[in-house]
Amino acid sequence: MDRQIITSPRVTPMRSGVNHAVKAGGFVFVTGVTPFRGAERMAATIDKGDLVAQVRQVMTNMQAILEEAGTSLEKAVKMNVALTDMGRYAEFDATFKTFFKDGNYPARQTTESVRLAHPDFLVSIDCIAVA
Repeated sequence: MDRQIITSPRVTPMRSGVNHAVKAGGFVFVTGVTPFRGAERMAATIDKGDLVAQVRQVMTNMQAILEEAGTSLEKAVKMNVALTDMGRYAEFDATFKTFFKDGNYPARQTTESVRLAHPDFLVSIDCIAVA
């Protein structure tokens, strides 16, 4: 099976030993996308404390990664969401749904994760999409 590494120049480069995504077997597997804004790691910013802004940035970054792989959010089949505060689920969900046509949502699991990879992250989302 062929395997293609996907990196978007519009998304902050990964610091850990992962890539933005890997395309294989007719799918794109996107690493947990973070709310960093900016294509340069040292200049990247984050909207501290603002869940809605962070969800929007995560989904914007996700779109850029999927587009780089030749697909889109419309072809997302499964997402895993990590929220630092499940008490803000409704706020998260309302923002998340704006990125999809009504009813065309991927399968999704949302869990609470007290600590994410950066102390200012409130959300991280990974994705599997049809290539």
